[in-house]
Amino acid sequence: MQRNKQRRAGFTLVEIMIVVAIIGLLAAVAIPNFVKARSASQKAACVMNLRAIEGAKATWALEQKKGNTDTPGDGDIFGADKYIRDKPGCPANGTYTMGDVASKPTCSVTDHTY
Repeated sequence: MQRNKQRRAGFTLVEIMIVVAIIGLLAAVAIPNFVKARSASQKAACVMNLRAIEGAKATWALEQKKGNTDTPGDGDIFGADKYIRDKPGCPANGTYTMGDVASKPTCSVTDHTY
């Protein structure tokens, strides 16, 4: 007597569980790094915006013959024919404060400083 041996193709439950565990482990490592990289890029973009505002304030003060205690308004710095075309916004939804010419602009997000 001969028995028919049939082999079924497919994965066992243990193999599937191992693959799911490996994917979970990789996600646990990758997601915090992704969040950290996102916040670092938001901070870098904010600092670049602050530097652009500072440069625009200095240029405004030189061209308009203003002193260190003068404070430019948004209309003096931002506009189609001004130093910065559009008013930048913080990528982390902070707000910018320009201040006078002698002081550096600031962001309301605490660690967005340069």
